[in-house]
Amino acid sequence: GKGMTPPEKNLFPPEKIFMDWRQKRRPGAGLYNLGSTCYLNVVLQCLTYTPPLANYLLSRQHSRFCCQEGFCMMCIMEAHVRKVLYSSASAIRPRAVIRDLKFIGEFKPDIPGDAYEFLRCTLSAMQTSCLNGGSDLDDSSQETTIIHQIFGGLLRSRVTCLSCKTVSDFYKVFLDVLLKIKGALSLTTALDDFVAPKQMNGKKYFKCRKCKKKVAASKIVTVHQAPRILTVCLGRADDQTSRKLSQVVEYPEYLDLQPYMSDPAGEPLLYSLYAVVVHTGHTCLGGHFFCYTKASNGQWYKMNDVSVESCDIQTVLGQQAYLLFYAR
Repeated sequence: GKGMTPPEKNLFPPEKIFMDWRQKRRPGAGLYNLGSTCYLNVVLQCLTYTPPLANYLLSRQHSRFCCQEGFCMMCIMEAHVRKVLYSSASAIRPRAVIRDLKFIGEFKPDIPGDAYEFLRCTLSAMQTSCLNGGSDLDDSSQETTIIHQIFGGLLRSRVTCLSCKTVSDFYKVFLDVLLKIKGALSLTTALDDFVAPKQMNGKKYFKCRKCKKKVAASKIVTVHQAPRILTVCLGRADDQTSRKLSQVVEYPEYLDLQPYMSDPAGEPLLYSLYAVVVHTGHTCLGGHFFCYTKASNGQWYKMNDVSVESCDIQTVLGQQAYLLFYAR
């Protein structure tokens, strides 16, 4: 199946990924809001406090060998993370990111944006920088960049034909998981729903290779390969009304992903929460983003644009979360 062919070339050695901070320090600077840029600030802060990514960016391994002309998201992030973590100022302006916003996605500094969309566009731009023109590589090799090795996992869709019971497996790489939360009271119930069998019929009929026709089928999606960093978006936009779903969805400090794996019987697969993005406001388009991140000193901080204040884990766990970041 797609996603299962071994890469011809490995672009980054996995043994050089360090999940624990190499240097422990106090938290870095806050970020000025340069128009309506809180959506961008929270994503930059959460990525800055993603230990394996920060370790790599602080080592300057990318910029030393980068020969990209013009826009390079990895070089921008490398400079940004150094500036935030090493700055003596209480807040800095993320000018380089704002300057090249149009290369990252459909964003403008003075128009409110969505943090989830900005995260996806930023990781995509960083992935492009890592490939550095090597897009003629096979798909599996393209998935061996530092970005895919940190954030990437594999989903398996197992489709069973309800007529002849033939099973077909399909694999898909992911850098984040978007969960439906309508009716879900906790992250675990949303994940239970994500891996529950779904009926495929009507418009979603499945073409069975054995029956040679479109048939009703059932589909089960599971995590086949777990990522080092698990990024979850709690989908707060109601598909029917496009209103915001404001309910509290409980999420734990420690998450066991094993029940949601293709082989759920293995050892516990524990993840630890290290960053949370919160959205306040009654509609998805307006409102304000701020975040909580765990710094290298092990302390939690509320980061709200220029402000960086220490807080406790209870405060972190009691929020109307939008994005959750977990590290293995």
